[in-house]
Amino acid sequence: MPILNAIVHRIEKPDGAAARLLAAEHPLPPSDALDALLEGLNKAYHAKSKAWGHFRDADDDEGAAPSPLAGELADYLAERRDFVALTRTIAERLAPLVEAHLPLGGDLLCLDTRFGDARFLTLALLHHREGFAVNDMLSVTPARQLNLAQMSLAARLDLAQWQAGDSRQYLSWTRDRGGKALAEGFADLLGAAEGVDASGETRTLLKAFSDYVEREDLPEEASREKTEALIDYASDQASRGEPITLEELSEVLDEQQPKAFYDHIRNADYGLSPAIPPDRKTLNQFKRFAGRAGGVSISFDSHLLGSSVEYDEEHDRLIIKQVPKQLKAQLKGEG
Repeated sequence: MPILNAIVHRIEKPDGAAARLLAAEHPLPPSDALDALLEGLNKAYHAKSKAWGHFRDADDDEGAAPSPLAGELADYLAERRDFVALTRTIAERLAPLVEAHLPLGGDLLCLDTRFGDARFLTLALLHHREGFAVNDMLSVTPARQLNLAQMSLAARLDLAQWQAGDSRQYLSWTRDRGGKALAEGFADLLGAAEGVDASGETRTLLKAFSDYVEREDLPEEASREKTEALIDYASDQASRGEPITLEELSEVLDEQQPKAFYDHIRNADYGLSPAIPPDRKTLNQFKRFAGRAGGVSISFDSHLLGSSVEYDEEHDRLIIKQVPKQLKAQLKGEG
């Protein structure tokens, strides 16, 4: 069983009343239901837009105070603080944030889990929704359920990476739509500093891939296959909450020349980290447009539409602003 410790603290916020913490006194016992909840929670969390970074330190801000959570976690892992005390302190800090920025309270689920050599601390404030169930008498009854899709605030810490000290991307947290103040308040509660822009890094990776396809002058079918391989690999990593590893991606794209794409990235100096947290929204928007008719074959990546390529729907024409060098040379009679 991957769950080492689990607990739920409730933060109530009745209509018009102040938020109130109902702290649990004991961890949750192991159960099949808890295991199933963990699986559902992980899937919901991986699908969320997130910030990635690390605990705040002097490298981020000369006068920055260290994250109190980091010290409390160190005590917990050294068995100087128990799980109930650790999570209650987190819930006490979270209650004012709920009071100030959220219209309703929820249940703070805290999980310490192990998967192989990896160990994670997961925090998620979950709200409820009203549903229905059929009881043993085959009657329909109201049923109050946790709403995993409505995860206002959540965070995940890779404890092994943090302790190893060889990463600045061991902490992730959700970017809620509740506004900038809520997002900043939650990051401050965690003592977190953003270390990498997942959306920006993913866009840069896709730009590097487009450049690679153009440089290699791949046939359309081969280009499409590599695009699908990249999206499949990156999406699979996103669904598991794992980063895109550039060397591994390069092997996926070309088994015959497993270092080709990796060398292209390094030689062109795109400034990418060896491991990139995938941004699912950016990946979902990436595709190739292609068409062939009357001796004309055109293909280009979707992110170029509106910048290097424009579609004039009224006159049914494409306008290419930056003609590829090889094509330009041929048009000028130089190739």
